[in-house]
Amino acid sequence: MRQAGAGGGEAHRRDHEPPGGDPAGGTPPDGGATSSHTPAQDPRGPAQGPHGRAEDPHGPAEDPRAPAQDPGADDPPGGPDSPGPIRYLRLRPPPETPTRPPAASVEAAPQPAPHGADVAVVGQEVRAVGPVTGRRLRRTRAALRAAPWVLLAVGVIYDVLTPQQFSGLPVFVAAPVIAAPFYSVRTVLVIAALSIVAVATRHLERSTVDSARGVTTLITCFMVGLVAAVTSRVVSRSNVLLASAREIAAAAQRAVLPEPAPRQAGLDVATRYEAAQAGAFIGGDFYAAQDSAHGVRLVVGDVRGKGMEAVSAVAIVIGAFREAAEHESSLEAVAQRLDHALAREDLPRPVSEDFGTEFAEEFATAVLAEVPHGHDTVRIVNRGHPPPLLLHPDGRVGEAAGSEAALPLGMTDLGTWPDRSREMPFPPGTTLLLFTDGLTEARDRNGVFYDPVAGLRGRRFDDPRHLLDFLTAEVRRHTADGATDDLALLAVRRP
Repeated sequence: MRQAGAGGGEAHRRDHEPPGGDPAGGTPPDGGATSSHTPAQDPRGPAQGPHGRAEDPHGPAEDPRAPAQDPGADDPPGGPDSPGPIRYLRLRPPPETPTRPPAASVEAAPQPAPHGADVAVVGQEVRAVGPVTGRRLRRTRAALRAAPWVLLAVGVIYDVLTPQQFSGLPVFVAAPVIAAPFYSVRTVLVIAALSIVAVATRHLERSTVDSARGVTTLITCFMVGLVAAVTSRVVSRSNVLLASAREIAAAAQRAVLPEPAPRQAGLDVATRYEAAQAGAFIGGDFYAAQDSAHGVRLVVGDVRGKGMEAVSAVAIVIGAFREAAEHESSLEAVAQRLDHALAREDLPRPVSEDFGTEFAEEFATAVLAEVPHGHDTVRIVNRGHPPPLLLHPDGRVGEAAGSEAALPLGMTDLGTWPDRSREMPFPPGTTLLLFTDGLTEARDRNGVFYDPVAGLRGRRFDDPRHLLDFLTAEVRRHTADGATDDLALLAVRRP
């Protein structure tokens, strides 16, 4: 997920400095006097690194909490040297990550590929695990279900072929224990009874059933079978509770992140979501598609953080989008409504355990799109999010970048930049793909990022569901089913 770092905030302020000097009160280019106002020192002492060590005092350091000032704002009362109101945003330094390889040309000549190449339709259901892991789990489960019956047969053969002083008791005892998690109570009792019968038969043949060893062996088989039956009962009840919890989680997903209609205003729409947190249905990524009087409006975004802690912010953004998409006349106004909604809620969350009580304000990156009715065009507004991709019918792949870079939603305290949409052709046969950084920041074991442009160039998809099936399979293959970030995909195709 995206996190704002100190270095990124400083670079952003440098990019938007007004000509003629530092907006924070640095030395003017004409050599004039500097401001006498000095920001108050942090009472907590010197800045520390992510592991609690003080940063190197001999190296240059920039204050990541320096106030961001709107270059066009008026001077505060009392003159330019008087300190104005300051709001700080606590930002966590970004972790060191491998360097992203240079992206391939997005408009390179397409490579020949047969129609629908390398596309496997696996349905619309979001899987909890990848295909390889799923097959491995199914094979393991089948082997464990067959193990109790195999053990019974092995125990009987062992007792028949070995001398009297040897016993197959450990094998007979293991059979009902292994069966407990995979079979019903009745089946476990049947396996336990078969174990007792096999042991008793062997002792009758050897005339040792009334000996101390024989009685002890039979009691052991009986007690182990009883414990296995109780275990099976507990596991069965736990499975019922787990199924109920999954149904509740699925209902929550449909409420917070409802599935868009697959056909809207003549456009084919498909979505896919895979949460990084194990067992979660939703997390910090979001998407929505809504037909309105102004066209089909789309949004895909990424809330700071991931997993269940970000769901509340997702609900706020999605609710605001549905309201704004219906009533606002422009895509820029929709983006501003989302910005105000996220800033209004003010839901700070702890940055991490390393920072103790430190808090970072809520923000989200997002890209919004609008396909007007009756026009073969699409408009894009980008709020600090990876740009969408346009997949052309001839196999070319191009970036649908916005006209200007803008701050993420909820970060207007750092400055204001007017939203300006960019309009581009969206002819029949073209697919618009919106995604979160769970796609572009998926890494393999060597730290190499997945490149969707290179993976999609030269391929053709007649159905957006096939496109999303292909991408999710590619991410699983690239990460070896080890993705660590939420992934949200939204594809819209004009037939």
